[in-house]
Amino acid sequence: MFKRYFHSRERYFAMLNDNRVVHPFEWGAELIVENLNGVDPHTALSELANEWVERSTDVFSSRSAISYELSAISYSGRAAGQLIWPSAIETPSPENNTARAHYFPNGKDRRAAIVILPHWNAKAGTYFDLAKIFNQLGMSALRMTLPYHEERMPPELERAEYLVAPNVGRTLQSVRQAVLDTRAAVHWLKEQGYEKIGLVGTSIGSCTGFLAFVHDPDIDAAVFNHVSGYFSDVVWNGLSTYHVRESLETAVTLEELRKLWMPISPMAYMPKLASQPWRPQRYIYTRCDLTFPYGLSLDTMAQLRSLNIKHDEVVLPCGHYTLGQKPWVWIDGWKIVSFLRRAL
Repeated sequence: MFKRYFHSRERYFAMLNDNRVVHPFEWGAELIVENLNGVDPHTALSELANEWVERSTDVFSSRSAISYELSAISYSGRAAGQLIWPSAIETPSPENNTARAHYFPNGKDRRAAIVILPHWNAKAGTYFDLAKIFNQLGMSALRMTLPYHEERMPPELERAEYLVAPNVGRTLQSVRQAVLDTRAAVHWLKEQGYEKIGLVGTSIGSCTGFLAFVHDPDIDAAVFNHVSGYFSDVVWNGLSTYHVRESLETAVTLEELRKLWMPISPMAYMPKLASQPWRPQRYIYTRCDLTFPYGLSLDTMAQLRSLNIKHDEVVLPCGHYTLGQKPWVWIDGWKIVSFLRRAL
């Protein structure tokens, strides 16, 4: 009965003011493959996917120097700042090429700071209250703007459809950009003198946060809010991405897509995580999730256990969208902040 209720609420919230658009399928190899020279785009992307997984340390790092610009703003009467810098990835959308974050310092205290990675299509101002809670607990916070979101959204879009798209190459490029932007944010916090860095990512922010966590030893602890090991399977089976699948399935199978998007899938880097010194990590998922289906979360937890990766799990009885509703959002928030407070 409870499952039926939550599934009903999930469908209601997912389709509320539904403005999803079915975009045409595109390989998008030209965005990330140099010198295609007439090579079949599917073949080129398959080869690149294998290469990215093998060279992930280089793929998810940037050697270029970064010039940051911080301007003062105010939020709820508290001093805050807006941080901008050139993204390490240059995309066809000029608006998207400037990385952005909102900075909520805890005075002059430099003991700990949290990077906050929002969910897909998060609106301006979301997660500011979470940042404020971190401040109240003695930690600073840096709330990221994801690629193609808010000020980074090109004028032809109403939703951040280029971050998760039926364009194989663009999605790879966009998620890589999100990871590099996250690492640049961590680097800036370290430059400010913060001793410990935590991270919390929700939904797609959980995925990009995991990729950053595995590839950046400066992240000392993390919470992943909604969990799946395969990017492709969430898009293919998730309620929120039905319109993306509608286009994808005209050209690829799920098995093909899983291989093509393996470089942006947490499952590809589980062995890498297992080989590293342990860091505190909490995984939060829900039993009635139709967007990050429950079975995908269970598979991810099973893989962590099989590799003897010490971790903390929280399972809540609601769903993806209902996790953002009371009382679940309060419980979720407590599970996030209490863990990071202890870990840092």
